[in-house]
Amino acid sequence: MKTSSEPALRRYSLHGETMGSRYTAVFYAAGQADLAAIGASLYAAVDRVDRQMSTWNFASDLCRLNAAPENTWIPVPQELAQVLAAGLQVSGESGGAFDMAVGQLVEDWGFGPSQCAPSPQIAARHGKTYCPAAEALEVDLAALQVRKRAPLTLDLSGIAKGFGVDQLAHCLDGWSIASYLVGIDGEMRARSTRPDGQAWSVAIEKPTHGIREIGGVMELHDVAIATSGDYRRWVEIDGTRHAHTMHPALHQPVANRLAAVSVLSPSCMLADAWATALMVLGEIDGVALAMKRGMDVLFVLRHGTLLEEILLIDGKMV
Repeated sequence: MKTSSEPALRRYSLHGETMGSRYTAVFYAAGQADLAAIGASLYAAVDRVDRQMSTWNFASDLCRLNAAPENTWIPVPQELAQVLAAGLQVSGESGGAFDMAVGQLVEDWGFGPSQCAPSPQIAARHGKTYCPAAEALEVDLAALQVRKRAPLTLDLSGIAKGFGVDQLAHCLDGWSIASYLVGIDGEMRARSTRPDGQAWSVAIEKPTHGIREIGGVMELHDVAIATSGDYRRWVEIDGTRHAHTMHPALHQPVANRLAAVSVLSPSCMLADAWATALMVLGEIDGVALAMKRGMDVLFVLRHGTLLEEILLIDGKMV
């Protein structure tokens, strides 16, 4: 309970542009917060991630790594090395459902930085020589260097945004701010509760193509949430929609009954990667693996125009 001697907490809100989207930070702090300094540090945190991990910025460290020759150790920043190592870990734990080496497939299907017309035929040809990151990428975290043993076009779209949210959180931690909600687009992370003791409430988007509407509300308390879905970005070929999430083994966009997967985790980076992995695995294998791992996940299945939810808490259906 707050006593009269404790300073009142004031609500602050900051936001900006990053990674083709927007970041937000809502927090409570005592007294008059230095918003200019806090805002500058928040922007620097997400800008560092963007400059290192963007495939749309050809000067990024990721693009430099993609263009580097094979069998050569390439120095990389600490943050990029950390994300690559985490990506390989989730790849192994998901049986390859999460794979960072989908960059060429993303490009071939029209979702890449060149914004070319989608070509399943070109994607099929590239699929014949596809090599998963787990088989061809080495990350030396101690020396902050990476080596490719085969040609790879890495894409971190399924993990970098979540990492960016974690960086926003670490930034506010550094300012000794103990109550906040930070996010980039739909990936969010909360610390503690609001001053009134209530959990942070975040909207869960209804997975409807072309329409943004709220499908529900999730309460967060010292946890992060990330969502992967088929309803935000897609291409249409011969009357069929193809979502932007790639199936690494099939070398084509995911095609199953899942409309969206939302994962809760202390790390938004891991929530982001696992949302992608479970989306790829689908409504049977994805649910089974999440139950086996004891995860907190909301699966939304599409049955024509109807939606069905499967909610797991600690791996158990509720």
